Amino acid sequence: MLISLSLVGVIINQSSALKNMISLKREQIKHNVNLSTQMVGQELSHDKGSNLMNNSKRGLILPDDFSIDLFKPVTVASRFDVETIRQKIQAAFKKNNLENVDFEFGIASFDRTGNPVFEKASPGFVAAFEDTLNNYSANCGLEALSGTAGENLSVNEMLFVVVPNIRQLALKSLFWRIAISILFTLIIVAAFYVTVRTMLRQKKLAEIKNDFINNMTHEFKTPIATISLAVDAMRNEKVVQNRDKLGYFSAIIKEENQRMNRQVETILKASQLEKQEVDLNLKPVHVHDVIKDVVDNFTLQLQEKQGKVEMQLNAQTDLINADEVHLNNLVNNLVDNAVKYARENTPPLIKLSTQSNDKHFIMKIEDNGIGMNRDTVKRIFEKFYRAHTGNVHNVKGFGLGLSYVKTMVEAHDGDIKAESTLGKGSTFTVDLPLIRN
Repeated sequence: MLISLSLVGVIINQSSALKNMISLKREQIKHNVNLSTQMVGQELSHDKGSNLMNNSKRGLILPDDFSIDLFKPVTVASRFDVETIRQKIQAAFKKNNLENVDFEFGIASFDRTGNPVFEKASPGFVAAFEDTLNNYSANCGLEALSGTAGENLSVNEMLFVVVPNIRQLALKSLFWRIAISILFTLIIVAAFYVTVRTMLRQKKLAEIKNDFINNMTHEFKTPIATISLAVDAMRNEKVVQNRDKLGYFSAIIKEENQRMNRQVETILKASQLEKQEVDLNLKPVHVHDVIKDVVDNFTLQLQEKQGKVEMQLNAQTDLINADEVHLNNLVNNLVDNAVKYARENTPPLIKLSTQSNDKHFIMKIEDNGIGMNRDTVKRIFEKFYRAHTGNVHNVKGFGLGLSYVKTMVEAHDGDIKAESTLGKGSTFTVDLPLIRN
């Protein structure tokens, strides 16, 4: 929570800083536009109010073609063309760090009512001047300089300079700063995500490790205790003198030792699968034969629980490329789960059916056991994961069976899906590729 709050604070502070930086840049551009406009206005005002004819310094002698028009002050709009004014503005913009900035301009005089009348203007000036929402307009009065002939007689004129899209201009000028700021913010967010994800992953791995140690301790403790009892019994003088009892307790020790060895092999096999060190001995295998062998091995267990297996081997083709040992283990694990996770006081009923199409062999194993909820179904193929059934140790194992099954199915280029309803049972569907003709 502290990291999250800190991250949110950094993002808000960064956003505020960017906003202020854009605002300052916009004001700086406006200031430079105003400064450039004033520079051009002063330059144009040098010719304001002068008379072309009087500049010849003729004195008081009037020419024969004398006209009252000779005393009219010369206006900026009449003296300079559009291109000359544009060049003057570009030069001023360049001096004030506004090079390559687009602009529109116009020179207006004012009528008796005070409304501007634009006598010279660039082609896009009128549209730009009217869009006051997005564009910025600067102006400068063009007044005759003090001491000139037209100081008090000149026409009121004003220079308008409009810069379109002032906000976009500010963003464009700050593009790299904004991009770098966003990049570093994204890096911080990504680092935060990776950190939290790693923390959650480590927490999950710690829980899995603890569950695995608890299960392993329980699985090893039982045979060790049985072996210890058998050894103590064999020390009894009456047992020592009875060959049958010695053989009985020796058989118990051997059986429990083999059980522990199988558990060790299971753990080692899982480690090899994780490192991808298992080499498959692929050869043509009839899956129906493997299924029948596996089901025969569970006959006694099913009879003890008064359960049964209904087989519907309907696949017309069951020949696949597979490692027979791993395929046998795969089917064995699925059937074993169906038997182990049967409901209490309910005989297990396992429906094992097969079908095939042109490319795939499909095997479906359905049971009437305790079933699983949605969260459990999503995680059953994870290594060391075991569904919680009230009593953690009511079903023995390390949570490696289904992980092994999924790994072997994928190693054979197949697919496995699980469906389950809590309290009603589960269905596993295995899809394996057939041998192509």
